[in-house]
Amino acid sequence: MKKKLVSLILFLIVFNVIAQTEDAWVYFKDKPSQSSYLANPITMLSQSAINRRIRFNIALDFKDVPVQLSYINQVKNIAGITVLAKSKWLNALHIQGNQTAINGLKSIAFVEKVDFANKTLNAAGKQGVVPKNINRSDKLKVETNFNYGNGANQIQMLKGEVLHQNNFTGKGIKIAIIDAGFPNVNQFPAFERLRTNNQILGGYNFVNRSSNFYSGSSHGTSVLSTIGGFIDNQFVGTAPDAQFYLFISEDSSKETPLEESLWVEAAERADSLGVTIINTSLGYTTFDNSNYNYTYADMDGKTTFISRGAEIAFSRGIIVVNSAGNEGNSAWHYISAPADATNVLSIGAVNATRQIANFSSYGPTVDGRIKPDVCAQGAGVYIINSNGLVATSNGTSFSSPVLTGVIACLWQAFPTKTNVEITKLVRESAHLYNTPTNQEGYGIPNFEIIYNLLYVAEPEVENTDLVVYPIPSSDDINIKFPLKVTKINVTVYSVIGEKLLNKMVDINNPMININHLSDGIYVLQLLYESKIETFKIIKN
Repeated sequence: MKKKLVSLILFLIVFNVIAQTEDAWVYFKDKPSQSSYLANPITMLSQSAINRRIRFNIALDFKDVPVQLSYINQVKNIAGITVLAKSKWLNALHIQGNQTAINGLKSIAFVEKVDFANKTLNAAGKQGVVPKNINRSDKLKVETNFNYGNGANQIQMLKGEVLHQNNFTGKGIKIAIIDAGFPNVNQFPAFERLRTNNQILGGYNFVNRSSNFYSGSSHGTSVLSTIGGFIDNQFVGTAPDAQFYLFISEDSSKETPLEESLWVEAAERADSLGVTIINTSLGYTTFDNSNYNYTYADMDGKTTFISRGAEIAFSRGIIVVNSAGNEGNSAWHYISAPADATNVLSIGAVNATRQIANFSSYGPTVDGRIKPDVCAQGAGVYIINSNGLVATSNGTSFSSPVLTGVIACLWQAFPTKTNVEITKLVRESAHLYNTPTNQEGYGIPNFEIIYNLLYVAEPEVENTDLVVYPIPSSDDINIKFPLKVTKINVTVYSVIGEKLLNKMVDINNPMININHLSDGIYVLQLLYESKIETFKIIKN
């Protein structure tokens, strides 16, 4: 009898192991529809996204093509498998199922590989010591005190007011905020200016697969406020005229690997809509299921699903700004994913007097890279809280968007600069660039230095060349007249030759307004003194 009982117990243990639901990613070998999509890019990217690629000379490639629908459907139809997310960039699906069913996918011809979130289930999985006695951190928790003010210090610390004073307030820059929710953004007075000016372009709730993104945790609402919030004489965000897409990828009630996959989906959506900056005040190290926990060895920028996705976002011409994390006082004090990614701008937190906040997570990465990259105010920072009130709060969750807004203003000022150039300038302008530390990275950036470096005043010498700027533009195209020319006939054509605008401009009013045109590429023809010159312009 005892032998039978032991056998039964062993059977139940084995059965439970086999039957336990696991998270995994299944990667595919190819995309059979690739040539069709690449021949018709508008079927996979918006015109705004295509314009960004043209603007920065970034070619379309395999990663832009959607995951093969027939592959998705075949995996969906396998018993014991549930498809929860997909990524065209990584050509993968996030799935759940029992171990046997998931392993069975490896025998399918179009499957490249399967990675379990529990690395011990992978044949050649990375092994590492999982930190013990680390409670799941609530990265969305904030400490709020009702202390009113305009938050001037958080922008002046970065010298961002120099950009504002020169009329660069983020206008025309599209920012995606990927977070845990945006309740009351459609109601709070602090966001009325955004609503009135149609600066919220849309969004999506990837957690609930719903178009209701004015829901979830108020964390995202406060993050948005540091960039786009506005209450006259009380509070001004760092880029009040920027445009926003609001995406929910984080489920504040749990911590699961699925949230990484939903983040990558959101980043892909942002890319397809022509976004130029992504801010995310999220990070991943530990999960509700401790079998899925990351170790320090995983913080190399190449291992986690979300960090790999963030790197691809950067390769599409997007700047990704990410909070470093709030674990500086914990046994796990390192930066989290995707803050470990090489090209992500990872932001630590300092207080109002420029001293590092003790909660700010730090590096270096496991392969020795400086992280965080730079710092901004994240202790005693002004936000709009869950009650719609101006308050102070703490967290790298806010130092990240504070900096994001100033970057948006800088990119508005110098739209021809690439994401590589902008992020390099941000690091190099920081006060500790020559002597970086593990806690502060390269230090606090100085955007006045960057602005003065890039700004080139009009030369005093005689000008013999015709110049058209800025390209791209959301409103006005300016024309710098050649010497002795006083009038120019300007015609705007679509790319298929349709005449859209004709106007005579003179040297006293040398501009044309293109605000009424849809986002896209146009041809500008200039006629003067029997000469014809043609320029390609981009409206965004």
